[in-house]
Amino acid sequence: MSDVEPHETTTPAASSTSPKAKPVSRLVPFFGAIALMATSAIGPGFLTQTATFTQQLGAAFSFGILISILLDLAIQMNVWRVVGVSGLRAQELAQRVLPGLGIVLSVIVFVCGFIANMGNVAGAGLGLNVLFGLDPRWGAVITTVLALVIFVNRYFVSIMDRTTIPLGLIMLALTLFVAIVSSPPVDQAALQTVLPDQINILAITTIVGGTVGGYITYAGAHKLLASGISGPGRVREIARTSALGVIATGVMRWLLFLAVLGVVSTGAVLDVTDNPAGDAFQAAAGDIGFKIFGVVLWAAAMTSVIGASFTSVSFISTYSRHLREREGIAVGAFVVACCTVFLLAGQAPVTVLVFSGGFNGLVLPLGFSVTMWIAWRRRDLLRGYRYPRWLIVVGVLGLALSWVLAVLAFEPVFALLQ
Repeated sequence: MSDVEPHETTTPAASSTSPKAKPVSRLVPFFGAIALMATSAIGPGFLTQTATFTQQLGAAFSFGILISILLDLAIQMNVWRVVGVSGLRAQELAQRVLPGLGIVLSVIVFVCGFIANMGNVAGAGLGLNVLFGLDPRWGAVITTVLALVIFVNRYFVSIMDRTTIPLGLIMLALTLFVAIVSSPPVDQAALQTVLPDQINILAITTIVGGTVGGYITYAGAHKLLASGISGPGRVREIARTSALGVIATGVMRWLLFLAVLGVVSTGAVLDVTDNPAGDAFQAAAGDIGFKIFGVVLWAAAMTSVIGASFTSVSFISTYSRHLREREGIAVGAFVVACCTVFLLAGQAPVTVLVFSGGFNGLVLPLGFSVTMWIAWRRRDLLRGYRYPRWLIVVGVLGLALSWVLAVLAFEPVFALLQ
């Protein structure tokens, strides 16, 4: 891949993806960015991680969800603002801060995205297996073909919006239904949100990494750039959209947690080695609940395939003019590669999905450190924009916590592979 000057590739006038955005309603790109970030954060890995740790910790896991939401706010509000105001992708900003750092960040995010996307493809196959009894491998192939239909279209950026928004709403509505049916002990969850019986660092790091780490950190922000939205003049819209995205993600996290908590609080034991989330939905609402799980799992997997593929490729297309000119085809090839590896290696086990979230949590502080340095010291990259001091304070606190979690969880995360 040939090196290029970052500023020349992603300014609004030269954005490689914005010409592919079909003229749409003014609000659709913002809702599309919210949906892409939220649904990327709620993929098969998140479903598995939430069910696994709720089984282990019960209501005390609500504290971990609270920490993940607070960190999500601190991280996403800063990442969206820095990327959006600068008009540069995260790796281009890193390259400006320290030559070579952008390449390192690109490789890390791309590899994390590839690993996570194999789990997404596997989850899509399992979702269609639950719904129609298809072999999960055929389900993965069908999902890959559907993704290709989106990305080979020249207006793939707009089509992503039209796909992720309704699928996200379906996930939210069905999970709300199961959460109501399972009758969770809301009072216990509320109490242990602030006064937990136990604190599990691995659980917190994994859920943080699985919902805001790796490629997920940049999914919404890069999507706004692809829609041609950037610059100091759009900062209010960017800030509002990032906050709404975190709220949407947080609501879905709580609903899924409450749905599983309602089941485990009755004494039911989930199979944490196979399909814990499916067990929870089935225990809550019987066979109908299991079919609902199939819909939620496939919708979560499909939207995560879109988000992981688009964002991962956005980290490498910067370095090649051919990729920039054919970014949709490159994203489609990424999906095919993930599906091929899945078919050759077999379905991703629960341990790998949990490890993926934990590993993303370990690498999260690297890219976010660059973001906060730019917010604090590199006003030149922000086009003269005066960054709010309160937001810098919030971001630095979030960064410090993410580093602490990464250090404390390093050994437990890699112990999962033993």
